Amino acid sequence: MLPAVAASAAHVRTGYRNAVEARVDRLADHGRPRAIVVAGMGGSGVAGDILAAVVGNGAPLPIVTVRSYQLPGWVGATDLVIAVSGSGDTEETLAVATQAVRRGCTLLGVGAPDSPLEAIATQASAVYVPVPVSGPSRANLWLLSVPPIVAAAALRLVQVDADLFERVAAALEDMAHRCRPTSESFINPGKSLAMDLAESVPMIWGSSPAAAVAAYRLACQLSANAKYPALHGELPDVGHHQVAALDGPLAERDIFADTSGRTLKLVVLRDVEEHPQVTRRREASLRAARERDVPVTELTAEGEHPLERMAGLIGLGDYASTYLALGYDIDPTPVSAITEVKARISQ
Repeated sequence: MLPAVAASAAHVRTGYRNAVEARVDRLADHGRPRAIVVAGMGGSGVAGDILAAVVGNGAPLPIVTVRSYQLPGWVGATDLVIAVSGSGDTEETLAVATQAVRRGCTLLGVGAPDSPLEAIATQASAVYVPVPVSGPSRANLWLLSVPPIVAAAALRLVQVDADLFERVAAALEDMAHRCRPTSESFINPGKSLAMDLAESVPMIWGSSPAAAVAAYRLACQLSANAKYPALHGELPDVGHHQVAALDGPLAERDIFADTSGRTLKLVVLRDVEEHPQVTRRREASLRAARERDVPVTELTAEGEHPLERMAGLIGLGDYASTYLALGYDIDPTPVSAITEVKARISQ
């Protein structure tokens, strides 16, 4: 898993190159769609969240991520469906891609070459971006996430170019250097965050749509890599429910206890582009947590473009979840519980 995370920069470059070579710009021939629906499960589904955050609130159309077997009833021939599957054979994504073809939607497929998903796209004369996925889909996030962004740029929904993707790759390379295994914990941000999260029940909040994607990704990675539970959410919404946990039993700390139990931990992922009222709510929530002696970790995104800031926070979280797994002597790569559930369904 560590080499896979370290390959994130290369994945950005490869994802961009493969999207250009697959001629995703052909999607513009159909005109601007009424809506974009991204179908994907697990790590592949995060590609839709990243796309929506990159395009931003100023988008002239809705961007929706579907994590199920069924397309919404309103999706039709004027819409673009982007089916993303690292393996190319995710049953939920294949079901949605098949429905999209039947309804006459424009289809873009992103996934493994020579896969069932590519077969569906080929039969429908749709654009398909084959990406060299290796290992679990969650370890190939950028291979799967970059092609939809390139497609959105072709539709003139967002301004991105090769220089931006190179800056993102450079930021991920820098993160890989800082989080390398030989780097000591006190200067390694990935190991430091893992130590902060250990023996806690983390609530991970993002202060913007981009930061909220990183918060969701971190919660997913903690589950998949470290087999560790976490809550996630976006400000200001979490200020209307999760913040109440600051007065709950997990927020209480017994300094005289012989062993330390798992206590609440607040992790806030900050973005430089915050709504002024979100900034006030974030500051008030952090103050409330500190007044109750709830441990707080605050991380600030860096970079000019939302994609750069997202990539930095996601890269850090990917390393932290992997190091937390190793700290608990857990192999972060296999997901036996997921495999078991899939096997039971297939029986």
